[in-house]
Amino acid sequence: MTPRPRTVGSASARARLRRLTPRPPAAQPAAAQAPRPPAEPRSGGTRGGPTAPYPGLDSSPVEAFAERTEGSLFDVVKVAIAILDTAGRVVLWSPAAEELLGWPSELLVGRRIDELMADQDLVSRVRAAIQATLRNGHWQGFTALRHRDDEEVGVEARISLLVDGDGTPFLQVALAEAGALRAVERDLAVRDALFEQSPLGIAILDTELRYTAVNHTLAEMNGVPAEEHVGRTTGETLPERAADEITAIQRQVLATGEPVIDVTLASPVTARSGGFRSISYSRMTDRAGRVLGISGTVMDVTERYRAVAKVEHARRRLSLLNEFGSRVGDLLDATRIAQELAGAVVPRLADYAAVILLQAVAHGDDLPRHGHDRRTSLLQLGTASVQDAPEVEVMLRRGARITFADDSAFGRALRTGIPELLSGPEELSDLTYPGDPKVQAAHDLGVHSRLVVPLRARGIVIGLLVVSRAGYREGFDRDDLAFTVELADRAGSSLDNARLYARERTAALTLQRTLLPQQVPQPAGIEVAYRYVPGSSGTEVGGDWFDVIPLPDGRTALVVGDVMGHGLRAAATMGRLRTAVRTLAGLDLPPEVLLRHVHELTDDLAQGPDEALLATCVYAVFDPSTQRLTATKAGHIPPILIVPKEPLEEPSRVGSALTGGVGQILDLPSGAPLGVGGVPFESIELDIPEGSLLVLCTDGLVESRDKDLDVGLGRLLTVLEQPYASIQQACEAVLDTMEQGREPDDVALLLARLGRGRAGIPTAGWTLPAEPTAVSRARRLVRGALAEWEVEHLTDTAELLVSELVTNSVRYASAPIGVRLTLGETLLVEISDPLPDPPRERHAAEADEGGRGLELVRRLALRWGARAEGMGKVVWFELDPADDHLE
Repeated sequence: MTPRPRTVGSASARARLRRLTPRPPAAQPAAAQAPRPPAEPRSGGTRGGPTAPYPGLDSSPVEAFAERTEGSLFDVVKVAIAILDTAGRVVLWSPAAEELLGWPSELLVGRRIDELMADQDLVSRVRAAIQATLRNGHWQGFTALRHRDDEEVGVEARISLLVDGDGTPFLQVALAEAGALRAVERDLAVRDALFEQSPLGIAILDTELRYTAVNHTLAEMNGVPAEEHVGRTTGETLPERAADEITAIQRQVLATGEPVIDVTLASPVTARSGGFRSISYSRMTDRAGRVLGISGTVMDVTERYRAVAKVEHARRRLSLLNEFGSRVGDLLDATRIAQELAGAVVPRLADYAAVILLQAVAHGDDLPRHGHDRRTSLLQLGTASVQDAPEVEVMLRRGARITFADDSAFGRALRTGIPELLSGPEELSDLTYPGDPKVQAAHDLGVHSRLVVPLRARGIVIGLLVVSRAGYREGFDRDDLAFTVELADRAGSSLDNARLYARERTAALTLQRTLLPQQVPQPAGIEVAYRYVPGSSGTEVGGDWFDVIPLPDGRTALVVGDVMGHGLRAAATMGRLRTAVRTLAGLDLPPEVLLRHVHELTDDLAQGPDEALLATCVYAVFDPSTQRLTATKAGHIPPILIVPKEPLEEPSRVGSALTGGVGQILDLPSGAPLGVGGVPFESIELDIPEGSLLVLCTDGLVESRDKDLDVGLGRLLTVLEQPYASIQQACEAVLDTMEQGREPDDVALLLARLGRGRAGIPTAGWTLPAEPTAVSRARRLVRGALAEWEVEHLTDTAELLVSELVTNSVRYASAPIGVRLTLGETLLVEISDPLPDPPRERHAAEADEGGRGLELVRRLALRWGARAEGMGKVVWFELDPADDHLE
């Protein structure tokens, strides 16, 4: 190779240029390489300011330099340095240039740089660039150089003019691989676009949790300019309450490296938009793994949060509808449904609630055919509130009768069926009528919003649902009104079903009671008490019955029976069967013969050829003159007999106390139920001690779902063996033993205290229904009895006094009334009813039409008085048959 002429690029020049080139730092002495102690934490920092660096994040400058040289940006974009003279010859060729293009310095130094060009065009461009640099002092552009392996390498070149101390010019050429540089530029452009144009708020924080950069979106969201974020912490930028929560999350991410994603927080009060925002933070590290800080994104999720809240709100309301439906689905009592409705909306929907129903709905009557007006009778049956206070009692008194004006909110809702949303003092005061204490009570409780929603069934308004909000709770809106209307419609259907149920139940019970004895006699030598309890299964009444039948010769038949099944058919069959028993009893047949004849009639008494009649029955006949009891049964539970522990010294008197005794279950031949056949009926005869108590009942009293019949009979024996003040009280005690879990069957109970008849002392007694016709019937019965006893001179006075006392009982009682006459030394007249309150005599004015009944009794009777008997009372008076003024 021909030696190249020596040029400006001499060894001395290269040496001078090397002195100008930065060198890597020399190896540090051992003392310099020792770790530095941790930096002291800053003191006096403000709230949310930086604290001591996290462990592992502190390092000396030397260590930082050593760490940063490993895996930095220069590993991605390699920058090569070369020094040229003004003729384009290589004076200095750096190791980075050798690595970039593959040419060692010893092969290039002293040679022209254009020898690395791939074609003549590039040579011309390089020469033009050198000339431009000499004129302007710098040049930059893209070119392609030849790699030692004959491959083209695209580079980005920057040429700068240098002058050494002697004034000699040189060209410094910085070369970077174009592909890597373009990739970095593209990434930076993407970063800038994402950072500045992103709809999300973006923040970069250092290891002391100070902002190093925030985009415009976050600055607007925080309501603080971007430049005021830089160098400050979150605690110095946002209000304390919001900053504390965010700072805690930032510290956690910086310390653990675990990212926190999509945490929803309330927006700070200084933010551009209120509501809620989602924050996410992650820790940043460089290519060497050194922690640089954390990055965070903030997104306004107010609409999403509200949409989710709206969905959750709708879910809760749907849950409320389903819950209310399940709670009232099996209820058939209007009062209980009204209370469940009021309880369902408080406190989830309202602070106070009232359910107001038509009286017809509450009582099971037919709905009115005309429109509603101020004369419509309304009852407040369901109430609920979030607190107890005297004002609440005034506003939400259960059972109160509601009065309203036609032009009030109540009147309009009842008349039109359109719900109303009331707010403001004027609308809230126009609820019922001017001056209503309930309106003032609501005002005192702070009620500021109210819904008046009609309860409808089949298009008819049957009541109102009134809900109120008070205090700081938001007022009702249209969504609340629509939901309340939906809830009211569901409740309206349930309430109407309850009304229909009550009506049908009343009709069924009326039929049942009509078929039961309307007049229970009190024969001589026997004191009778009875109870009938309807089943708990609604209109499905049962076929239980009892009867007391006077027989010839002073004997009395006591009957209790039960027709299998439930419903109106069972009740009707019971009535026919009872009539058959009474008719056959009038023939004075023996008990076993009577049941056999009744069994033979069962095919005719059945509802149809495909429906067999099955019934159980116990039939007992007591003769007080002989103290003998004859009894038989047809598949029925056995009777119970309570015998006094000691013989009574005196005959038992009507109304006297029960002394208790020893109980036994009468072992009667079982017999087959009526309608089964194949088993003969047999009777037994027993001598009955004075004052013994005979108990006949149906299985509904002693049967339960999970216990044997013997357990119920044993419990009944235990109760009956106790002493009681009267036979009526014993009846009540027996009914109290019925278990809550018993089968929903009817119960018929008949108690008879068996005594010895008093020969020669006429006695008569009747049980009359509590109806106005009972007065005339009582007079007729008394007149007939006195005529039969040939004491007609007592008739006028006895009829008058009996009429007054029975009238009082009919007026105030709702259960059967007893009338009993006993002719001994005096005529004793006893009127009994179930009301416990004793009568009170008062002096009537001359213009009064009533109030003289007890005054007449006091003046005309020899003696009179009142005594308690069971749950009711007996008013009695005596007339002297020898008194001449009665003739």
